[in-house]
Amino acid sequence: MNRPSAIDLATEYFDSGRFKSDLARRVAIRTESQDPDSGPELRRYLGEQIIPDVERLGFSAHVVDNPVSPQHPFLIAERREGDSLPTVLTYGHGDVQRAHAKSWRDGLDPWKVTVDGERWYGRGTADNKGQHTVNLGALEQVLKARNGRLGFNAKVLIDMGEESGSPGLEEVCALHKDALAADLLLASDGPRLAADLPTLFLGSRGAANFTLKFRARDESHHSGNWGGVLSNPAIVIANALAAMVDGHGTLLVDGLRPPTIPAAVRSALAKISVDDSPDSPRVDPGWGEPGLTPSERLFGWNTLEVLAMIAGNPDGPVNAIPNEARAHCQLRFVVGTNAADIEAILRKHLDDHGFPMVEVDVEHMMPATRLDPEDPWVTWALKSIQETTGKDAGLLPNLGGSLPNSAFAHVLGLPTIWIPHSYPGCAQHAPNEHLLGSLMREALQIMAGLFWDLGEA
Repeated sequence: MNRPSAIDLATEYFDSGRFKSDLARRVAIRTESQDPDSGPELRRYLGEQIIPDVERLGFSAHVVDNPVSPQHPFLIAERREGDSLPTVLTYGHGDVQRAHAKSWRDGLDPWKVTVDGERWYGRGTADNKGQHTVNLGALEQVLKARNGRLGFNAKVLIDMGEESGSPGLEEVCALHKDALAADLLLASDGPRLAADLPTLFLGSRGAANFTLKFRARDESHHSGNWGGVLSNPAIVIANALAAMVDGHGTLLVDGLRPPTIPAAVRSALAKISVDDSPDSPRVDPGWGEPGLTPSERLFGWNTLEVLAMIAGNPDGPVNAIPNEARAHCQLRFVVGTNAADIEAILRKHLDDHGFPMVEVDVEHMMPATRLDPEDPWVTWALKSIQETTGKDAGLLPNLGGSLPNSAFAHVLGLPTIWIPHSYPGCAQHAPNEHLLGSLMREALQIMAGLFWDLGEA
């Protein structure tokens, strides 16, 4: 058989209903990793849904205990065909966000795949059971097309705690570095730039969540009797924030501003636009870093966001100066940012601007990653997708959001290419999560083409 045969087999796998059957049995397992009692279901997913399927494809597979969070195991599988052949590692996660079934539309069950026109509903259809079901299905069809061979070595890593922050992922990658060694990470998560635009992204912005807090005293006091002589923590926090980001969203902390956008990144971003589909919000003109396009501000720059803030009781305010105030913030940052020193940089900036009384606590950090858009693997993937679909794929140097790519880029030292199979309106994490049938059908064709081309490399 040849390349078109592999793509035809992938198409038939979808059209026959076998893809839907595979996806439905995986969606049916309630793998809500935030539930403290979900451990048995997370392991059942690996034992019942992944191990038998990959072993049928000639992989050896085993469950790996999580050294950081025992509730969230991993699976490592390998199919080896030859020492001189390239090795690809693919990754997915089998856990999902809590379903909140009562919030779904009438007639929908988050634990069943329900097809309504183009939309395939179910928790995990978009994030991430549908995406790794596409990739495993495409591997199977290439095996059939090559009469039981892939032409490369393949490894699979399934994470059962991604929706809880992937605790233990970097540690597992370090402990099992030899078992996960490869030439390339080729994985799928997140949305395309648009439903009809095949997309590659090469990493993600990092994220640092931190809290600003000022506790002035143990109790609140009457604003009439004490206003004008007691500091107001809410006003202090508001002004501390204003010293960090201005009223138009421009980041003012010099140490947290990124370096100039690299020419290759700027060139790639010039060819894409921020999603403007009917379900998406409209971009606010004039918001963010001056002199940049919307796509450069979203994907190529750093932003500081206030996620929540509180002082007193907003639902029942009283005439009192609050005793404390808090703001929960997040910095989204790109490669080149001095992420390791974020807390020290914030501390110095606040001290220099007259806010030594404001506490800074960095609670969570996810590093930024980005493969060079001119890397040969990127050229190879773009060419493969164009040959399969007749479309020029959207090349996104990094996601605006964050995912645990540093485990692969930094710990394993791999070039990383992500081919997402969902779209911006998929309602991932929300009620009525879904994927599009036409998108999944095309995604199977794309992945079959990529895996076939790996065997030709």
